[in-house]
Amino acid sequence: MAATAINRKGYGQVEPNHLSAQKTGQIYAQLPAMVDDTTPIAHLEQGQFLKYNYAGGRCSLDGDGEFMLVYCEEKLYDERRWMHKDFCLNASDFTDGKIYPRLLKTNIGDILTTNTFGAAASGPDAQVTSGVSLDVGDPLEVDDQTGFLKLAASVAAASVPCFQVVKVYTMPDGQPGVKIQRVK
Repeated sequence: MAATAINRKGYGQVEPNHLSAQKTGQIYAQLPAMVDDTTPIAHLEQGQFLKYNYAGGRCSLDGDGEFMLVYCEEKLYDERRWMHKDFCLNASDFTDGKIYPRLLKTNIGDILTTNTFGAAASGPDAQVTSGVSLDVGDPLEVDDQTGFLKLAASVAAASVPCFQVVKVYTMPDGQPGVKIQRVK
């Protein structure tokens, strides 16, 4: 099978196939998402990753600890809608101007489907070209500058967490995506 370009329209999506945090309770959601001690992160997308820096009092791309999956509660007001909604958390939507994301700890063996690669979308209809083409077996790691997944050189060389593409797939709305499993 040929590699598939993972480009998307709108915000990143996550379809949880098997996320152990939903059973183990390894869900963290009390700290604001911050660039540094004074600057809030302006927006986050489903499928990005942040570190839960409890000592620093914030979720961020720096600090100690492991990257965790941004997977926030979805409000589906239309019961007939069968697919997961793609949306963005904006700091301006919160009363104190800070996002308090729900972060899920991923464990080895966890599986999810996503199209969250490349860069942030500028709006719900924005075209995002990730620059990533993926095939089954490709290793993925978190870009520590953006929190988005990126292609890794190898599983052995990848940082933790490391995922592997197990199926080139589509998202529920028909956009290209991949099913990934955490392997390291």
